[in-house]
Amino acid sequence: MTGIARALRTLAAAGAALLAVTAAAPVAAARPEPKAPPEFVDLRSVDPTIITEMRYTTAHNFMGEPVDGYRQPVCILTRPAALALRTAQRSLLRQGYSLKVYDCYRPQRAVDHFVRWAKDLDDQSMKDEFYPQVDKTRLFEDGYIAEKSGHSRGGTVDLTLVKLPASPTRPYEPGEELAPCYAPRGERFPDNSVDMGTGYDCFDTLSHTDDPRVQGVQRANRQFLKSTLSASGFVNLAEEWWHFTYRPEVFPDTYFDFPVARRSVAGH
Repeated sequence: MTGIARALRTLAAAGAALLAVTAAAPVAAARPEPKAPPEFVDLRSVDPTIITEMRYTTAHNFMGEPVDGYRQPVCILTRPAALALRTAQRSLLRQGYSLKVYDCYRPQRAVDHFVRWAKDLDDQSMKDEFYPQVDKTRLFEDGYIAEKSGHSRGGTVDLTLVKLPASPTRPYEPGEELAPCYAPRGERFPDNSVDMGTGYDCFDTLSHTDDPRVQGVQRANRQFLKSTLSASGFVNLAEEWWHFTYRPEVFPDTYFDFPVARRSVAGH
């Protein structure tokens, strides 16, 4: 056997051995995404008439980018909370209004994303709209950002009112000029909702539901939303006119982390 032939046989044997080792090595299985417990549902399966504008799937939010864990613009809630919204919606439709949800169940990974963003003091790209008068160093101290959120328990929803027939809301264009969230209605980012005095997720004391500076039609709209939802079992967070929690909560002490996606509640 020539030296070349011996070298070729050696290489072939080494290759066969490598293939055998590779075939025998266990393949790491992809970790499956957690799914929602059966108590969670897609709101549209309970009431498809409620308008959905899931802000955290888009770049139009206080961070300026889609939020971790928001895979699809779907509102997921515990079934009792979704049924209570349906009750409120039926009352509103008779009066010429509709609910519009901005956020519903929120995975813990999204809350963690908020926390990372809040600690990055160099990232203030959306300040001019969402927190013009708040120093970013105070977001935790002032309660705008926290390491846990009631949204992650499935019974909390952020929402507003829309006068019917609903006009479309134009999409946000990343990089566009920003206006303060508390500016007059005609100056801040357009929304097809009724005038609540501030936009959604406005980090300002003017967002407090009963702030005395908010009067007239704006105050009446806030009270209309609050009274309608209160009649269906929801409790408003005094610091945010848009934030409501259904009581009693199905999961009062559990913070979930399944993604916001239809597959998370498929079959429920």
